[in-house]
Amino acid sequence: MVLSSADKNHETPLLPAQDPEPFIKRTGTLWTAVAHIITGVIGSGVLSLAWSMAQLGWIAGPLAMVIFASVTLFATFLLCDCHRGPDPEYGPGRNRSYLEAVDMCLGKTNAWACSLFIHVGLYGTAIAYTVTSAISMRAIQKSNCYHREGHEAACEYSDTYYMLIFGAVQLILSQAPDFHNIQSLSVIAAVMSFAYSFIGFGLGVAKVIGNGFVMGSFSGVSTTTSIEKMWLVAQALGDIAFAYPYSLVLIEIQDTLKSPPPANQTMKKASTMSIITTTIFYLFCGGFGYAAFGDNTPGNLLTGFGFYEPYWLIDLANAFIVIHLVGGYQVYSQPIFAHFEKWICEKFPENGFLNNEFFLKPPLMPAFRWNPLRLCFRTVYVVSVTAIAMSFPYFNQVLGVIGGVIFWPLTIYFPVEMYFKQMNIEAWTRKWVMLRVFSYVCFIVSTFGLVGSIQGIISAKLS
Repeated sequence: MVLSSADKNHETPLLPAQDPEPFIKRTGTLWTAVAHIITGVIGSGVLSLAWSMAQLGWIAGPLAMVIFASVTLFATFLLCDCHRGPDPEYGPGRNRSYLEAVDMCLGKTNAWACSLFIHVGLYGTAIAYTVTSAISMRAIQKSNCYHREGHEAACEYSDTYYMLIFGAVQLILSQAPDFHNIQSLSVIAAVMSFAYSFIGFGLGVAKVIGNGFVMGSFSGVSTTTSIEKMWLVAQALGDIAFAYPYSLVLIEIQDTLKSPPPANQTMKKASTMSIITTTIFYLFCGGFGYAAFGDNTPGNLLTGFGFYEPYWLIDLANAFIVIHLVGGYQVYSQPIFAHFEKWICEKFPENGFLNNEFFLKPPLMPAFRWNPLRLCFRTVYVVSVTAIAMSFPYFNQVLGVIGGVIFWPLTIYFPVEMYFKQMNIEAWTRKWVMLRVFSYVCFIVSTFGLVGSIQGIISAKLS
């Protein structure tokens, strides 16, 4: 076992684990890294940005997006230098995942805490995807109803039925043995995310042109009390934080890059290009959505029915959302499946119920393999996610809670702490103090967003 720096009492440079696969040919380039990052970042969070900007207004809204993007990019630069060690460019050791980097840099205790935040974030994202998919399926039915009966018709439908349908689909897909069996699903999901994002952007532009003027104000949505405004601002910040779920996959992407040039240099360039591109796209989507609806900006740009026509395009966009979330659910859930099943199988290696694989050949269908542990655990997982989503079906508030929970620890705290160890930054030096202040300020903002989003869920539940 390789000891972490936390377990040693000497000051020798930190040395990550030697690459166990030194002969793998890594062929990733600047452009493949850019593609991976943009695909991983742009998702359902973009649909809440118009609402977030509406709460903040024309000054604070764009400024908040730029600040979150800048903070994410800065933390990304720190994390890029933790892929190899002891030298960040030519060190012989290689960390192949975020969790492995935390383990090697900060020790087992920090790795356990990091793992907890990662899995809470993954589980929470599955809940958010269940809520969002149900809202989109309901929106398709409402869109057709409004088209038939007029925009003032009482077209109200429950989310529960659609969440059960989505959960049933995930029960089946979750039986795929591992992540490699759903690669095609992941590719389709990425294409869908771009498609519905551009539809939402296009509809916003068309609405502004149709109105002939830009709606909104510098102070954002007006409220009856300052406390209410504060909670809405906090929820908006949580939603914006959810829109940058990037740190978790950075090291995995960096590990695909060929060198020379050094992978950390390529990754920093790719991160800069990707985050600038993504932020410009976010500003346009959020800005045109707010400009189109002003104080009446819906929480979800494509399901809040600021847009009624063309109804077929609304239906298409929401169908794209559902297809994306079907695949995205698996992308975020498979790591939890793999981690738990590996852990319990290592605990009980001789248990046939946990370890045996069986083959089943249904009529007119290809044979597939199944495992009792996989069947039981993943069924309980999907059922629990669906039950929580049905209990708290609140799109913006759920996104805000997830963003508030994972943004600071995974995007700020662990990258800063790993950078201290990797670069041997001494306490109370100028760089040490500046990074500490940076981390504490981000913690306060992230906590504010989390508390506001929790308050939003409680208020929505009580009402």
